[in-house]
Amino acid sequence: MTHESIPAVSREVRLASYPDDKVGPEHFTVAEAELPEPTGGQVVVRNEWMSLGAVYRDQMIPGTDLPIPVFQPGEAMWGRTVGTVVASQSPDLAVGDLVEHFFGWRDYAVNYAQAFFRRDRELLPSPEYFLSQGPTAWRGMVDMAHVGDGDTVFVSGATSGVGSLAGQIARLRGAKRVIGSTGSKEKIDYLVQDLGFDAAFDYHEGPVAEQLKELAPDGIDVFFDNVGGEQFEGAVKAAAPGARFALCGALSGQLGTGDGGRPRLDLMAAFPKELVLRPFATLHTPEQIADWNEHFGRWLREERIVFPHTAVEGGTAALPDNFLALLDRRFSGTVVARLT
Repeated sequence: MTHESIPAVSREVRLASYPDDKVGPEHFTVAEAELPEPTGGQVVVRNEWMSLGAVYRDQMIPGTDLPIPVFQPGEAMWGRTVGTVVASQSPDLAVGDLVEHFFGWRDYAVNYAQAFFRRDRELLPSPEYFLSQGPTAWRGMVDMAHVGDGDTVFVSGATSGVGSLAGQIARLRGAKRVIGSTGSKEKIDYLVQDLGFDAAFDYHEGPVAEQLKELAPDGIDVFFDNVGGEQFEGAVKAAAPGARFALCGALSGQLGTGDGGRPRLDLMAAFPKELVLRPFATLHTPEQIADWNEHFGRWLREERIVFPHTAVEGGTAALPDNFLALLDRRFSGTVVARLT
C-alpha cells in the first residue's frame, strides 16, 4: 500500500573521511541513492525530523571509547529520526503511521517494520517533540539521583538538550532549589526567566566551587552532570553528606593519571561525604521512552514544562552545515533538523 508518490532516488549524507581534528565540510558528501521498492515485511518512511547531537562527532572517531557503532567512510550515516510511513508491505505498520527510528541523514528510509517504533501523534504537540533528550534527563534525575521533595539540585551544562529538561524535571519532582551552570549572561537569564531555574551562574566567571557555595550555602543534594572536569569537582566540594550524583557527561576525558596532558581528577573529597556516584548509559529501553513520553505529554498539556529546542532548516542537503554549526556551539537545547 502506498500513501504518496515515492521518488526513485533519495538524498543521503555520507561520511567522506575520518577527521583528524576539526570536522569540516570536506568530511561529508551529499549523494543520491536508489530508493528500493519495499519487499515483504518492509516499509518506506519519509523522514521529517532528525536529532542533531554532538555524539555524532564521537562516531567519527574509529577508536572511540564510547559503546556505539562508528560511521564508515563512503557509507550513509545514521541518526535518531521521526517520519511517516508512505508505503508498507507489513501488517505491523500502516501508511500514515508516525514512527521513530535511527535511519537519519537521508530523505527516505526503507527497512523491515521491526526497525521502526510507532509513535502516537496525539501524545505530543508535534513530531519533533519525540526527539527530545527527555529520556536521558528523566532517567538521570529519577532513576539515578532519585530527586524529590526538598532537594537542592545542581545541573551542569544546563542549557543543553539534556540539562534544560533535567532542571525542569527536578522542579516538577519537588526540588526546593534548582541551580544551573552555563556559559553566558544571556543563557543565565534564559534558565531563570524561561525554564524556571532558581539560580544560574556562568562557569567562566570564577571557581565553580565558590559560585556554588554562594548559591547553595547549605550544600547540594543532587548533581546532574553533563560536563565533568572542574564543574564535577566543584559539585563534590559543594555536596551535602550523602548527595546523589547522576553522571551523564564527559568524565571519560577527565579521569586519568595525569599523563599525556590529561588532568587528574581528585575524588578524595567525595569519600568522607559518602556521596552516591551513579554513571549511567544514555541508551534507553522502549519502556523508559514510553514512560518519559507519557509524563512529557501530560506536563505539556498542563503547561508545566517546555521543550527547549532549536529547529534548523534546509533539508537533508543542509545537514553537514547545520551539524558544523552545532559543533561550533551556536545552538542551545535540543537541536532538530527539518528534513521535509
